[in-house]
Amino acid sequence: MNGGGWGAVLRCGLGLAMCVWPGLGWAQGSGHAPEKIIIDTDIGDDVDDAFALAVAVKSPELQVLGVMTTFGDTVARAKIVDRFLGEVGRSEIPVLAGKATATKNPMSQRRYGESGHFAKASHGEAVEFLLEQIRKYPGEITLIAIGPLMNVGAAIDKDAATFRKLKRVVLMGGSIRRGYGDLGYTAPVPAMPEWNILNDVASAQKLFGAGTPLFVMPLDSTQLKMDEVKRAFLFSQGTAVTDQLAVLYHLWGQETPTLFDPMTIVFVLRPDLCPVQGMHIRVDEKGFTREESGAANAQVCLDSNAEVFFKFYLKRVAER
Repeated sequence: MNGGGWGAVLRCGLGLAMCVWPGLGWAQGSGHAPEKIIIDTDIGDDVDDAFALAVAVKSPELQVLGVMTTFGDTVARAKIVDRFLGEVGRSEIPVLAGKATATKNPMSQRRYGESGHFAKASHGEAVEFLLEQIRKYPGEITLIAIGPLMNVGAAIDKDAATFRKLKRVVLMGGSIRRGYGDLGYTAPVPAMPEWNILNDVASAQKLFGAGTPLFVMPLDSTQLKMDEVKRAFLFSQGTAVTDQLAVLYHLWGQETPTLFDPMTIVFVLRPDLCPVQGMHIRVDEKGFTREESGAANAQVCLDSNAEVFFKFYLKRVAER
């Protein structure tokens, strides 16, 4: 593993059930305080955002300071988060709406947010919330970015110095060597513009140049197909969280979800499941994330083990 700069280097204490990853802030069995995270999501389109939120709320190692919504009708997305958090007993978590943007992308799960009795009358402004939390907890917050980067770019524009006081950003985004549909056992598919980068190229460029520790989970390591056996297991558990996932899955209306976004949360919990290496990545004007020579500006996970990922994910989300 290439851990240049502030890269991850695994140290395991002999005879101890603990592994510490410097710069990652994770220690299993160490008794450390929960990791403070803020999630920035475009929940409501693809269903993987909901699966990411599910593992976050099921993980006592994490303190979710807030959930921000981005891209398109951000208030409708916030209402989806409101209901999900209310149904699973986590309505204390603040939900913030980013600035709405124009999009023709359909929101398959919109109706979910229009039902139930958990919708808040109003939502705070996402960018100001993010900056306020960083000022309150400098060097302590991990921002989990699993949607187009409108809120991220706006925060950098508004107060880049404060943004740099994040502990790190963990991003689902980019395509370094493998494109959509390259599952590792098919003919190679070349890199291509990835959704979260493509929908706000300028903000992605700002993030990769911000100087904030950046950990990237691109298409290369996140095309994790949740087959019917795994779905049947999870949806049969009958817990508050798995019941909500089942509802959102059926509203999504497709068959096999790809759990791109949950890898970001799992990486925070178990960085060994998506080992990273230092790389210099340039976001070009077409949304490609180009691997180039130069000093590392990101730590990138290029491969992951789907079997081990799902073993961890399903056990965690199914826990009662």
